[in-house]
Amino acid sequence: MMCTVCGCGEGETRLEGQSDSHDHDHGHDHPHDAHDHSHTHDPHHDHGHVHPHGHEAHSHDGHTHDYGLGAAGVHAPGLSQSRLVRIEQDILGKNNRYAAANRRWFAEHGILALNLVSSPGSGKTALLTRTLEVLKGELPAAVIEGDQQTANDAERIRATGVRALQINTGKGCHLDAHMVGHALDALTPADGSILFIENVGNLVCPAAFDLGEAHKVVILSVTEGEDKPLKYPDMFHAADLMLLNKVDLLPYLQFDVDRCIDYARRVNPRIKVLQVSAQSGEGMADWYQWLRATRQLALIGHPAATAREEDAHVSGAAG
Repeated sequence: MMCTVCGCGEGETRLEGQSDSHDHDHGHDHPHDAHDHSHTHDPHHDHGHVHPHGHEAHSHDGHTHDYGLGAAGVHAPGLSQSRLVRIEQDILGKNNRYAAANRRWFAEHGILALNLVSSPGSGKTALLTRTLEVLKGELPAAVIEGDQQTANDAERIRATGVRALQINTGKGCHLDAHMVGHALDALTPADGSILFIENVGNLVCPAAFDLGEAHKVVILSVTEGEDKPLKYPDMFHAADLMLLNKVDLLPYLQFDVDRCIDYARRVNPRIKVLQVSAQSGEGMADWYQWLRATRQLALIGHPAATAREEDAHVSGAAG
């Protein structure tokens, strides 16, 4: 992933309501001293100008240059493939330790954490707001919003009555587990709830960064083209569920649904696919049922959360 070596977003991240989201301990057993952003420019890095894609990566007739054929899967001027591999292992290793701490915390509290990923314009926020409105009163929820700038999406979420916290990543192109851990301190989602983490719109970098979530849910709209799973295979391989959104627009588009699903399953044979429209409501009942069933799995073995769920059912029946 290019963002593991380019230093994108260094020093730019801001947690809503705070001046700096990286200046306090959020209490989730994260080794803060390990979060030193080693992807910043190293004055001792290799300057051999090694081009790791090699000559075999060029297609002169087709005017194609494939810079992902080296061991690191990426090219950066002045950095050898071995150096790139070491940098990526270091960055992702640190992130994974934070993610593991988040995951333990979610498990202790019976919280189902979902990482919602997509391109910009997929309808991700519209789908989420409709979901929250429909399930309000049935499934407790909280939302972490990730965008480079503005709190617009968090405000849209809060308009549904659900608590939301905005993370602005500045130049950063994705959320990481450390950001999410800090956000949990401020948001404090309820035991037994669903935490929706709406990632920065980007089908590349979020695929590599585990946030501690139970599942990545990739949202792909029919306006984007059915070949996206082949163009961005890492994301679709990492996802457990694909929501094919905006299906109400299919009569007006040249989009082959079966081909798109086939492409997704070539990349990831285990991926589940639901066809939905946040606008018309088509297929959304299947999404809601997936949420209910998946949340029940997260509640297993958590007496406090389960007891609260039973109390809610009793109160509902009494009413």
